[in-house]
Amino acid sequence: MSRSARTSETLSSTQRPQSTARKRRTQPKTDLPEATLQQELIGTAANQTLAGNPLVSVRAADLLGSAGYLLKAVGTSPLKAGAHLGGYLKELRGIVGGNSSIAPDPKDKRFVDPAWQSNAFLRALLQSYLAGQSELTRFIESTDLAPLEKSRARFVAELLVDAMAPSNSPLTNPAALRKLVDTGGMSLAKGMRQFGEDMLTNRGLPKQVDSTPFKVGENIATAKGEVVFRNEMFELLQFAPTTETVFSRPLVMSPPQINKYYAIDLSPEKSLIKWIQDSGVNLFVISWRNPTREHRDWGLSDYALCLDQAVDVACRITGSPDVNMWGSCSGGITLAAYLGWLAARGEGHKVVNTSWAVCVLDMPSALDDTTLGLFTTPSALRAAKASSRRKGVLSGQGMARMFAWMRPNDLIWNYWVNNYLLGNKPPAFDILAWNNDTTRLPAQLHADYLDLIQQNPYSNPGTLEIAGESIDMTQVKVGAYVVGGTTDHITPWQGCYGTARLFGEDTTYVLSNAGHLQSLVNPPGNPKSFYYAAAASADTPEAWLQNAGERQPGSWWPHWRTWIEQRSGESRPAPKKPGSRKYPPLCPAPGTYVMER
Repeated sequence: MSRSARTSETLSSTQRPQSTARKRRTQPKTDLPEATLQQELIGTAANQTLAGNPLVSVRAADLLGSAGYLLKAVGTSPLKAGAHLGGYLKELRGIVGGNSSIAPDPKDKRFVDPAWQSNAFLRALLQSYLAGQSELTRFIESTDLAPLEKSRARFVAELLVDAMAPSNSPLTNPAALRKLVDTGGMSLAKGMRQFGEDMLTNRGLPKQVDSTPFKVGENIATAKGEVVFRNEMFELLQFAPTTETVFSRPLVMSPPQINKYYAIDLSPEKSLIKWIQDSGVNLFVISWRNPTREHRDWGLSDYALCLDQAVDVACRITGSPDVNMWGSCSGGITLAAYLGWLAARGEGHKVVNTSWAVCVLDMPSALDDTTLGLFTTPSALRAAKASSRRKGVLSGQGMARMFAWMRPNDLIWNYWVNNYLLGNKPPAFDILAWNNDTTRLPAQLHADYLDLIQQNPYSNPGTLEIAGESIDMTQVKVGAYVVGGTTDHITPWQGCYGTARLFGEDTTYVLSNAGHLQSLVNPPGNPKSFYYAAAASADTPEAWLQNAGERQPGSWWPHWRTWIEQRSGESRPAPKKPGSRKYPPLCPAPGTYVMER
């Protein structure tokens, strides 16, 4: 994206809002102590969570077609291919003669080990790899391929080049060789054992997390609450405030169907649920059921009507005539459908204010300039629908595998090196354990999501129907607070700004310096955190950032607390127990549906 001068001044190169274009991803610092290496893996993977799983598979035919574009480039531009081959051979002569100045990017953590420079063989191997990578990229850019063909060819080339990196080989990774010697071969034995286990239990991909230390309801998802309503599609959890007084208007949360709700309750110190409880807000959170084949017909209309049930229950328990609502990622997509349905029925008064976390309602903008966007064609959409229709559900594990191949250096080769070459266990980390606790999507909801990509109904009134009502978001009148993340490649911050613009210029837009999940799980106390906050009055996200004022240090949570408290009604004594006579507690939070596999 184009950046204003102010953007460059206010955000460092590592914290600046990023385009969603494919970036060169890096691998862990393999010369670091194991504990530090684990932190590298955690930090990288925490920004690659599945909350925005790819809903369209990249088919083998698409990959073969993309590889064909490479061959087409050679066939249509033989002179250019020959010139770049000659350039590569010339560079190899310089490398063999010790006269090459090629060096890796200092930010490329795959090659930070000093041995890559001090050992003549490894240095020459690395320089040969980098020279080949450079010439192949330059060749693709110089061809006359159409822009889409060029992008697909580049994607396949990057997959191949990443796989061939010398850091991925046990014979040429200096850290792996040192550990092999230091452990008397035990690191290799452990790596081979873990490789065999992953072949049998993880379909050949390296595990990203050791989930064994984490138990839902025991050391994660531990906020005190009760299930106060249950139907076949969801449980409604009430998390009563910890304060002596409570605001009269409750907050109802619509989490993503793609993941389980407890990302916002991983541990007490970073639990958004606990933060809201401590704010005196009466909180109700939906916990979606993990669907199976028999639930294949559950669609967006069904999920939107579930929100209406949740709102009615929250109102009856609290005695409030209306609610505030929160939608995260795909849960926000459902919330938008519900708000449009209410507006069409003349019942928009039921929801007064809304919060939107990392949610893009302008669907095409979420795919623009992304790897997955290269393969989101009408034929791919039809094939994706047919696949889930045939199976009844879209598998969470299948989505995770596809997501991994979209970012292989972060989600595959990182762990290849750590788990197999170094013989380390994958890190034990709560965010990754939650991320590994995948869910399924019913076939109809999957199909409805894919239709949103094609129709973009929240920006095009009349193209979406929910439970018999035509949706027109211009008729939705609610207060809105929208959060985006500077490094979020799943729901880009520019797209989240588009969500804010849907609700008018008085909408508060907040830009946090974090990725997709970490911009949501953003408790106070991190000295590196900062954010911008301003009304969504500018026409473009770049113009908004230029005029957003000074960046604010710390988490945006306290800023949101002030916003929601001002919109939650009067204070009154907190209830002595959750639920009501009509809706008595059924079981303690986190409930039963979250336990389903």
